[in-house]
Amino acid sequence: MPATRSPAGPDLRRPGAWSPAPRGVAWLLAFAALLSAPAAAQDRPVAFVGGTLLPISTAAIPAGTLVIAGGKIVAIGPVATTPVPDGAERIDATGKVILPGLVDTHSHVGGGRGGDGSAPVQPDVRILDSINVRDTGFKKCLAGGLTTLNIMPGSGHLVGGQTVYVKLRPADTIDDLLYRDAEGRPLVGLKMANGTNSQRDAPFPGTRGKSAAIVRQKFLAAAEYRRKMDDPDETKRPARDLELEALAECLAGRRIVHHHSHRADDILTVLRLREEFGLRVVLHHVSEAWKVPAELARAGVPCSVIVLDSPGGKIEAMDMSLATGRVLEAAGVPCSLHTDDPVTDSRLFLRSAALAVRAGMSREKALEAVTLAAARMLDLDGRIGSLEAGKDADLVMLSGDPLAVRTKVLETWIEGRKVFDREDPEDLAFAVGGYGTGRDQEAEMCCAGPNQ
Repeated sequence: MPATRSPAGPDLRRPGAWSPAPRGVAWLLAFAALLSAPAAAQDRPVAFVGGTLLPISTAAIPAGTLVIAGGKIVAIGPVATTPVPDGAERIDATGKVILPGLVDTHSHVGGGRGGDGSAPVQPDVRILDSINVRDTGFKKCLAGGLTTLNIMPGSGHLVGGQTVYVKLRPADTIDDLLYRDAEGRPLVGLKMANGTNSQRDAPFPGTRGKSAAIVRQKFLAAAEYRRKMDDPDETKRPARDLELEALAECLAGRRIVHHHSHRADDILTVLRLREEFGLRVVLHHVSEAWKVPAELARAGVPCSVIVLDSPGGKIEAMDMSLATGRVLEAAGVPCSLHTDDPVTDSRLFLRSAALAVRAGMSREKALEAVTLAAARMLDLDGRIGSLEAGKDADLVMLSGDPLAVRTKVLETWIEGRKVFDREDPEDLAFAVGGYGTGRDQEAEMCCAGPNQ
């Protein structure tokens, strides 16, 4: 049976700084410009009217109107001052809450596997080469309101490979999901790790000191490779090396390093490496970041934090604290949250923000942590992460307060198309189902399995 494109996103069974919205003439010009743009997935303007809007980058709008057209947001503001265009589909959002599509800076959905056991440094490996777009994990992401993911290789290597930034559009192939740069290349990061995950028998390092030494040597080699590749005389350039090429892109600042670290000493090692080589780094997990907030603030390094209500299973995470978000916020350290799915089920992502608030993080920064702050850490904040005119029409409609335990994700929209609807029995199954719903999912674990 040939594959068909599903209107509700990837499916194993169905292949397939904010300013007020323009008003008056300015609003009409913006709307007309979007309608005259090349056709996008959204065929007809849609207006959500009467709901509580949470733009994230500015104050909440208690009774607002959000207009989307051509896959973009064209207007947002109070009901009384934000007109609905003629011919638009009008959705009564009274009693509902609408916020931007959630952004997960660290996920493992899609069944992808990265490096193998042949070497501790494998920057040439691309996770996008092993992602199954029909993995049911993507449906569970949509049920949780997630619209953008940074999909990672595992953390069992000092350099585990290249991450990939994806938007959960309806997909037949991985290409349908990719964010791309101006040249059409997939937007990707580089996954690195330290601590116990990457320590094992040779050729892997056995100590933290040796781990850092191996990484330094590889980046020195990449710096020399970069220098030679920039030689004006093409005959003097070396043969292309995919490993050194990826590392050289990090040295040039064209690729963000997403670095797994838990203990405070491991975090400080990453800060030293960043300083030595001029890397752009986002620190992930950071179980002991609350011990070194001043150092993180001086470095200006953002942190992607995992929030667990029942931590365990890893000795170096034993001092994990729910108060990490509060401490980083007080220190002025940019902070996002992530699922590390399957560590935290993607359907429970907003619960992570709620737990961070319970431990003292502000409500505003917690909601920003799963939207705009996360988008910034992927260099995507110009397109997503807040509800403002000109950005992609990625949004989530909720039944109530985003941080309330009984609140449900009612609908998820991507680029103006509804990709999850809780009233659809099949979508509902992915929202409430247990293990059997996602039975095809398989995580790439750090320290186990034949490919590690």
